[in-house]
Amino acid sequence: MTAPGLPMTVPARDLPTRVRIHEVGARDGLQNEKGTVPTEVKAEFIRRLAGAGLTTVEATSFVHPKWVPQLADAEALFPMVADLPVQLPVLVPNERGLDRALALGARRVAVFASATESFAKANLNRTVDEALAMFEPVVNRAKSAGVHVRGYLSMCFGDPWEGAVPVPQVVRVCRALLDMGCDELSLGDTIGVATPGHVVALLAALDEAGVPPSALGVHFHDTYGQALANTLAALQQGVTTVDASAGGLGGCPYAKSATGNLATEDLVWMLRGLGIDTGIDLGRLVATSTWMAARLGRPSPSRTVRALSHEDTEEQ
Repeated sequence: MTAPGLPMTVPARDLPTRVRIHEVGARDGLQNEKGTVPTEVKAEFIRRLAGAGLTTVEATSFVHPKWVPQLADAEALFPMVADLPVQLPVLVPNERGLDRALALGARRVAVFASATESFAKANLNRTVDEALAMFEPVVNRAKSAGVHVRGYLSMCFGDPWEGAVPVPQVVRVCRALLDMGCDELSLGDTIGVATPGHVVALLAALDEAGVPPSALGVHFHDTYGQALANTLAALQQGVTTVDASAGGLGGCPYAKSATGNLATEDLVWMLRGLGIDTGIDLGRLVATSTWMAARLGRPSPSRTVRALSHEDTEEQ
């Protein structure tokens, strides 16, 4: 049982007063599930997330069903939540995906690039530059339609094939995405190997290259338990957008594809203690993640969800 008044609010210096959480559980989280979640459950999940105060909820991906069967219901799902008073970004891998999203009235889309050649080849079957060339008409058409474009950049801090990723390499691709017309970038620690000093160094290099913190979000995975520390380091450098996944979806230890998404509840607990406003009702968010965990048939890996929902956290 958590006592009233906790966590105690103790603000720290040089931190933003408000942080926007870019919720990715309904897309990045559920696409990593072994099974397919019913469309109606996904829609209810998104509605509950919005009801908890999240203002940006990534809804789905308009990728070919062959590659991500868990999100094959994008056309059915999006109209079920489109009336919500929140931002509902969707992933579009190419022009066909953009066509599908625009046809349903999507006003925020995202493209998914890589900072490394190995991951670009594995994920898109293209070189980094070939992938950027593929995204250029997508971004141009989206901007012409008045649609907000986010650029995801994977492997910013380490690559399973190439190892350490040089900071200038990441800066080059970030700069290319912004020059292409992306409104914001999300820096992905895809395999969770970043540490705070590395975060500071990359953000400083990006700032010097004309990519300010205001144009950036951070997407840390908690594979090595560093996600909150890395997030704090990013906030200290002026970043105010943080990606997180309700209940830690997408990073479940029971799934082979798990890479450890930062749980939204764990992030909100830290931010609340720092006196940073998110607009999120933590109790409703915990209830939402507990509800979804029950439908997935397993407990949430989020420490905060387990503590506040009084779940047994002992591992045998």
